[in-house]
Amino acid sequence: MTDKTMTPDEVVSRLSSGMTLGIGGWGSRRKPMALVRALLRSEITDLHVISYGGPDVGLLAAAGRIRKLTAAFTTLDSIPLEPHYRAARESAAIELTEIDEAMFMWGLHAAANRLPFLPVRAGIGSDVMRVNPQLRTVTSPYEDGEVFVAVPALRMDAALVHLNRADRLGNGQYLGPDPYFDDLFCEAADTAYLSCEQLVDTADLTKTHPPQTLLVSRHTVTGVCETPNGAHFTSCAPDYDRDEPFQRHYATTPYADFAARFLAGDEQRYQSAVQAWHKEQR
Repeated sequence: MTDKTMTPDEVVSRLSSGMTLGIGGWGSRRKPMALVRALLRSEITDLHVISYGGPDVGLLAAAGRIRKLTAAFTTLDSIPLEPHYRAARESAAIELTEIDEAMFMWGLHAAANRLPFLPVRAGIGSDVMRVNPQLRTVTSPYEDGEVFVAVPALRMDAALVHLNRADRLGNGQYLGPDPYFDDLFCEAADTAYLSCEQLVDTADLTKTHPPQTLLVSRHTVTGVCETPNGAHFTSCAPDYDRDEPFQRHYATTPYADFAARFLAGDEQRYQSAVQAWHKEQR
């Protein structure tokens, strides 16, 4: 039993340029944004990012930190296409592997189980195979002889995820409606870092919620950070909804201007800057 608590900057100090980095959450929902902001404060670049993409991808792409992206989509949910991601794609600034959502999930499963690939029906007969000529098919060795897509494992050097609660050992609990595959991200990575809204004692994790809400197990987690409001401006149900006014501001503001006001300091300065911005809008 080991206390794995650390700060977001300590997490980033364990990452390096050129890594394959998985980022949990889904679109603009429960993204580990405090960890992403800490990453933006570093000099780390040349990343291969694996994500059900949202503003994590948009920010890193706008900052020139992404070399390659593997994703099923990159969206802000209420804003269908992440604008900074779109700008990076239109300028050919990043290499993209875009696959079906189910293919992405089974790529995570393959990596979590240390398999080189898993066969799936998703993608057969679609343009996914045309735009990703590196994908291969495999034929069932049994009487059915069915042809499947052989989805390669999405192995990662490190993964970043955000949950509602965690203990100091690395057990993580989600309280919202969806796990967003964060457990698979942690299992598919060599190292995994969990940020949370609240650190609690281990016994308190199941005092008011069932054991099934314990999504992430300590044996898959390298470090834990308590980051209240750490998914902002994405949602972290039931703790808070997506900050729609601020997300619209992000989506319509040039990255340099957004970064100068909101990303120039540490996490406390970010939260203070957001509060000041909301006061200006009243």
